[in-house]
Amino acid sequence: MESYNPNPNDHPLLVDGPLSSLYSELINCRLCPRIVEFRERIAREKRKQFRSWTYWGRPIPGFGDVHAQLLILGLAPAAHGGNRTGRVFTGDKSADFLVKCLNKIGITNQQKSEFLSDGLRMNDAFMTPVLKCVPPNDKPTAEELRNCSQYFQDEMTVLSNVKVVLALGKIGFDAYLRLIRQKFDFKLKDFPFGHDERYLLPNGKILWGCYHPSPRNVNTGRVNASMMIKLLSNVKEELEK
Repeated sequence: MESYNPNPNDHPLLVDGPLSSLYSELINCRLCPRIVEFRERIAREKRKQFRSWTYWGRPIPGFGDVHAQLLILGLAPAAHGGNRTGRVFTGDKSADFLVKCLNKIGITNQQKSEFLSDGLRMNDAFMTPVLKCVPPNDKPTAEELRNCSQYFQDEMTVLSNVKVVLALGKIGFDAYLRLIRQKFDFKLKDFPFGHDERYLLPNGKILWGCYHPSPRNVNTGRVNASMMIKLLSNVKEELEK
């Protein structure tokens, strides 16, 4: 699409539903000065191919079925993906790879995730990043992750039907462990991250590790479509038990 102006009114979970109040607060968050400066500078400067877009340039809400059994947990929006389009895993190469794989096993209704009103639907799944804004060099500080953790915690309170948490990358994996460690006594090293590693956690949820579908991981062969589809098929089988 040549141009687009993503608007909060285009985001279904901002307009209505149990997360609308939380997300209306979230999109106005300015807690992290370094990240705010970066996300807004990216939105002003833009990438050449997206010059005609009005970038979203603020925190990104989650997306999907709020009653879902599957939570797909990313690290943060991409600078010219979610930070441009206003939706997690939308409009960048990671999104292209991930959504195509999700569609292969029926978790999405279509193979592409390009912009807010493109018709994408999640089937019994919800996607959200643990960090709601794009950080410089894709590397958030510990303080920035802590600042965002309350939003993540509030999301999880609403997403009460989640049975499996699929963490795309170690940061998201560890962030979920830190969240539940507030109520349970264990060490992060008890649950080492790995691709297709599955753990039953003290809260009764299953945490599943997955290499992040970043262009770097895909281009180096660390993860490929067949690996991802196999893992997602395993997750779907677990949900159907």
